[in-house]
Amino acid sequence: MIALKTASEAVGELVFRNMSERAAKMLREDMEAMSAVKLSDVEAIQYEIVQIARKLEADGKIIIASGGESTYV
Repeated sequence: MIALKTASEAVGELVFRNMSERAAKMLREDMEAMSAVKLSDVEAIQYEIVQIARKLEADGKIIIASGGESTYV
């Protein structure tokens, strides 16, 4: 939730589209109710997510698409 705080609308919609409708609605509501968060905290959490994604890719558990490719795992 915190990582999405400063994310672009396109990134947010990508995340929400990959959730159930109910979960996406709850997350949106929680984000609206959330108090202000320091930018440094948001960036730190976003960095953690990137590191986890890179590890999962290195372990062969996910494929990270680049250059507009559509890849499904």
